[in-house]
Order: sequence, then structure tokens, then C-alpha cells
Amino acid sequence: MTGPGTRPIAVTMGDPHGIGPEITVRACADPRLPAPVLVIGDPGALTRACRTTGVALRVRPVRDTTDAGRTPGVLDVLPTGPGLPADLALGTVAATAGAASYAYVHKGVALALAGQVRALTTAPINKEALRLAGVPHPGHTEILAELTGTERYAMMMADDRLRVVLVTVHQSLRTAIDALTVERELDIIRLTHQSLGGRPRIAVAGLNPHAGENGLFGREDLDVIAPAVRAARAEGIDASGPWPADTVFLRAREGEFDAVVAQYHDQGLIPVKYLGLEHGVNITLGLPFVRTSVDHGTAFDLAGTGTADHTSLLTALRHATELTPEEPED
Repeated sequence: MTGPGTRPIAVTMGDPHGIGPEITVRACADPRLPAPVLVIGDPGALTRACRTTGVALRVRPVRDTTDAGRTPGVLDVLPTGPGLPADLALGTVAATAGAASYAYVHKGVALALAGQVRALTTAPINKEALRLAGVPHPGHTEILAELTGTERYAMMMADDRLRVVLVTVHQSLRTAIDALTVERELDIIRLTHQSLGGRPRIAVAGLNPHAGENGLFGREDLDVIAPAVRAARAEGIDASGPWPADTVFLRAREGEFDAVVAQYHDQGLIPVKYLGLEHGVNITLGLPFVRTSVDHGTAFDLAGTGTADHTSLLTALRHATELTPEEPED
């Protein structure tokens, strides 16, 4: 645990109908918790999650970030969002849950922008619930970009063996291919280079089988990806590719590359998640503060059972701690 002069990490509770509250209380009770935490969410939902999971924490509502997360056995929560009923409809998609989860993120961003928290770590939200609540964004990444006014951003999924940055994220495969441009490709390569620090070895995955086989299987690799890689190298970035996507992730996992730039959601996330959801973390690049998240969803089928694994959230908190310098005590 860090010293008393350190700001807490803000943790948004996620969709209250999913496993977010349960993994939040489990992570906060874990002796491996790396830093003080302030949970943004609903005290009642977190109290019920403690009962469901058997976690011996006292939920304490607080008004601000002062001294949050430093009392053993106490879970400090900043009450936010619409009030939730005592009998939550766990495991269901609902507009009220979507509105609540959006409110938690909105508050977390405000605290991070104001410098009141060290970093922001998010539990999972549900895209359909957001839509029912009238939120026009499909996920955390796009919400965070809008709330912070960030135009250059990217999603990086990582564990201790593999780091993957996505060129396109939450859109259909057809529109994702149409969205690939030399400018977008180069911007993601630059952002990856800047975010990782030093001179990371960046592999860029091809779009088509065998990276297009010199145009035999499509020209996107020749006309879009390769020119972006050449431009990046001309700027001094250690980028290479396009590499065939069926082998580049294995090469990165074995240490040949420090990160892989993937062209679309499933191309990049299947390799990371195959290595184990419990060890993965979602990091948003380009924001004015550090944001990490779990690499899994709301798991409605597990909500209320008390069996959800909190390891990914704990890993996200560890990454948030490592990515932010520890502050001196007052």
C-alpha cells in the first residue's frame, strides 16, 4: 500500500446489473490491492455485493476524495448517479443500469481531470444498456474520448506477455475496413510509440491473409498499411510490417516485438484474451490521465452468484499504479 500522501485511484463500479460491484468489493478486500481506492457507484449495490461474495468490508459513503481508501476494512464510495432499487434485476439489460454506469464514468473523468485522483480504473459496462439509456457511444473508449475532448486515442489490451493496440475498435468489420487510412494507421503507430516510451519495437499486423500476399488477397496492406509503416520509420519509429496476422502475435509473445498494432477489434483481442481474461487489462492511450480497465464484460450470467473472478480488475489496478508515479507523503 502506498503512503498517506498519495491520491486514491478512482474505480467506477460498472453496470450494477452485472458483476462489476462483486469484483469491485473482492478487489478492494484483496491484500494485494496496490494503492488506496475510491469507488464511484452505489453504496447499496456495493453492500449487497459484499453480502453476496462474503467480503468483510464496511461500505462508507464519502463526499470527496480526502483520505479515501486508507482505513483497513472500509470501502469508501462516492455515491453517484440515479438511485438504484434495493432489489436490483441482476443479469438483465436495463436503461437505468446504463444511465448509472455512464454517470460513474462521467464522475470519474471529472475527478481525474481535476487531479483529485491518481488514475481511473473501470469495471465493465454494457453497450446495450448504454444505448437504452440514450448514450450515443458503444463503449468506454469512445465515452472517455468525448468527455476529455481527446481526438487522438487508442485502445491497448495488454498482459505481461503481449500488448496490442487497435486501429479500429467498436464497429462492424465492414465499416472497420473502410475506416483504414494511411493517416489513421500512422497516427496509431505514433501514439503507440509515444505511450510506451523509449524506442519500442512495433509490429503492424496485416489486414488480409498473409498480409495480402503482394496484392493477391486485397490491396489494403500494400496501399494503406505499408505506406504508414514506411512513414513511421522515416520519423525514427521502430515499426515494421505489415506482418501476417496469424503469426505476428506469437512472435510478439515470444519477445520479438514490444507491441502489435492490430487492424480491427477481434484480430487484436482474440490473441490477448486467449492468454487468459484474468491477466489482461485494457489501457486507453492518449488521454490526459491514466485509465485502465478489465478486459472482460459484465458477465450477466454470473451476476449475483458471488463467483466472479476479480483478478482482471486487480491487474488493472496494478497497471494503473505502475503507470503513475508515487507521490511523496505530505
